[in-house]
Amino acid sequence: MTNARSSRRSEGTLQRRREKLPWPRDRRFRILSIDGGGIRGILPATLLADIEQRYCNGVPIGEHFDLIAGTSTGGIIALALAIGLPASRIASVYAEHGDEIFPAPKRFRAARRLIAGISSLRSYKYDREPLERELRQVFGNATMGDATRRLCVPSFDGFTEVNVFKTPHHPDFKLDWREELVTVALATSAAPTFFSVYANGDRRFADGGVWANNPVMIGLVDALTCNELDAGQVDILSLGCGESEMIISDPQVRLGGLWHWRGVIASAMHLASQNALGQAGLLIGRDRLVRVDGPLMDVPIALDDVTRAMSELPVIAHGLVDKFGDQIADVFLRTLADPYSAFHGPRA
Repeated sequence: MTNARSSRRSEGTLQRRREKLPWPRDRRFRILSIDGGGIRGILPATLLADIEQRYCNGVPIGEHFDLIAGTSTGGIIALALAIGLPASRIASVYAEHGDEIFPAPKRFRAARRLIAGISSLRSYKYDREPLERELRQVFGNATMGDATRRLCVPSFDGFTEVNVFKTPHHPDFKLDWREELVTVALATSAAPTFFSVYANGDRRFADGGVWANNPVMIGLVDALTCNELDAGQVDILSLGCGESEMIISDPQVRLGGLWHWRGVIASAMHLASQNALGQAGLLIGRDRLVRVDGPLMDVPIALDDVTRAMSELPVIAHGLVDKFGDQIADVFLRTLADPYSAFHGPRA
């Protein structure tokens, strides 16, 4: 990655169509896409761990996918799967350390939450150190170049430009293979208001969920532009972290204003996810896109509500596997995917 103060990543944007790599006409291309969602990452992590246990015969589930895209908490899961870790390993991080990453007040909880909410209007809410510590335990010093699955992990940089960290699975992808997985994980999960902007040397990054909370189109566009694929050869498993919808209210219609529209950011992310899924479905056929997400909740689980997430989401995840597990196994788990051929870095 170049120095953010001296140059923009976009200065290296390709000014021609990318040259496509050969891909067998008789081979499917399988993509796993995982949304962002803070501690609600418990849902896709538990779902994947459950599928792994029921259907994968001891093989990490990531080994069945040609490309994995993930944003924020989904990016952390994607990074773990791409280096061959079982889904149960990352699920255990949420279960065992979620309350350290998003610590709740022990006494006078309601009052302290109110004070924390007011404080978050002018400063970030949580210290990043517990998250960074646990990520270091999971990833060590591994880099993007060590991953065996193609990766696309969005963030945005200090120039407020979109940024997608990629493995060196195409000759054009020269920048990111040296990046430590911990760096990429912290860059994609630096959720505004929760954590400070992630500074790595002179570079600054914030959460990829701001522009691509559902990264399904990032993964699909990468697959179609890097490989000689027909769109009909692609299968996508898209996992959500539980969403909520906003019904436009009478006060919003009559009065407007910041107070009545305070939930608009979450609604915008929900709508962007719908759009991305719609576009992907149009390109590959809706029958080749399997979307699995929790039910819409009247009172959604907050991105940092560890208590509710741990209590409710594992149960939802197991129910989703009961419902979708056989379909997922039939479409995505029949054969293992080959590790990608790296063009740069230690695997080249």
